Amino acid sequence: MPEALENRGSKPPCRREDALAVLKRLREAGHEAYFAGGCVRDVLLGLQPKDWDIATNAPPKRVRELFRNTQAVGAAFGVILVRQGKSVVEVATFRTDEKYLDGRRPSGVRFTTAEEDAQRRDFTINGLFLDPLENDRVIDFVGGRDDLKHRRLRAIGDPAKRFAEDHLRLLRAVRFAARFNLSIEAGTAAAISRDVPLIKRISPERVGEELRLMLTAPTREIAWKLLWDFGLIDVIFRFLPTRPGMKYDAHRAIFPKVKSVSKPDAIPFGLALAAAVLCLKHQESPTDDLRTILVKPASRHAVKAMRQALKISNDESDQMHDALEGLAPLLGDDEPRVATMKRFLARPTSALSRALLSAMKRVGVQVDRIEWLEGQLGVLEKTEVAPAPLITGDDLTAAGLRPGPAFKRILEAVYDAQLEGRVNDRESALRMAMGMAGEK
Repeated sequence: MPEALENRGSKPPCRREDALAVLKRLREAGHEAYFAGGCVRDVLLGLQPKDWDIATNAPPKRVRELFRNTQAVGAAFGVILVRQGKSVVEVATFRTDEKYLDGRRPSGVRFTTAEEDAQRRDFTINGLFLDPLENDRVIDFVGGRDDLKHRRLRAIGDPAKRFAEDHLRLLRAVRFAARFNLSIEAGTAAAISRDVPLIKRISPERVGEELRLMLTAPTREIAWKLLWDFGLIDVIFRFLPTRPGMKYDAHRAIFPKVKSVSKPDAIPFGLALAAAVLCLKHQESPTDDLRTILVKPASRHAVKAMRQALKISNDESDQMHDALEGLAPLLGDDEPRVATMKRFLARPTSALSRALLSAMKRVGVQVDRIEWLEGQLGVLEKTEVAPAPLITGDDLTAAGLRPGPAFKRILEAVYDAQLEGRVNDRESALRMAMGMAGEK
């Protein structure tokens, strides 16, 4: 289970005071025990760790004897979750991994020393230990402290071996480099470029989770550029109809121009994927009309490609599709009518689509139209964009019309007239509907 628990969404946050209580209990029982991995890295970077993981020489069975409330999520790999106070503390026994068979997990482990445990980890910045009972003394067997000082990401030992063990480390390297603004050491970088094809052997769910973390974060622009630099884009988005080996042009890059629409500096994953699709299209063929990917068949194909590559959720699929498709009525050859723009503003994903519009404008796509739209939408959003319809199908039936396919066309036309102020009450709306019905 190498690094597998780091991204466990169901694991509650862990407080330092609770983890410290667990660590003290292990030490009082005569065992080595240190804070380990990402929390040590974060402390040295001046960040607040989300979790405080512990590494110890106590075997899993012993850990479960020492604590009443435990869960053996990875006992075969030496990993026990200990419930302490308000936290769930991950306690892992020092180990070295046996041969990896599937590019994901070792065939077995051997419990060992802290130094050997550090050597089997992925990157030097994640191979550090900290002793909170000795004035936060850092224990560094791999040179991670110096790499952090010089803002450098370096694989522990032979980078090719590290990536062969767990192929996901190729993407984790990009995520860590982007998140912490690190340069990737030359040997590690060369191994990433060489081993790109290994990505195809990783399950879509694991790839999706890494992209979900790196492409929604405030540092997503750095991550996006690194994915291009290493050729990872070609593999990750291989199910889209794009040309392999495309060169990255920052002036045409739509993805980095997408701004936050919710919490500060972060964007939803569905929006990130929609922006990625537009960006890839514009990088591949800057002279092509981007509107071709916004129409229903093309946007649905793009979503299908992302589901195949990343196993994204239904909500993320809908978010991505609606963010793209919502632009189609706005960017047609003719300027959209007021009703079209009000219907757009009433869509739950209109904010996402507007973020895409703004990003497209920033790279020179349909600048005049988008600036006009921004002005119009800014005015209209201050009005009632989704009033209750003045009439319904029941009203048409009561007026003597027979239900059928024409109902939808009539009701939509009447509602458009309502949105544009051409009908203002039920009587005028019904007259319009009956007039249309008589034209059949």
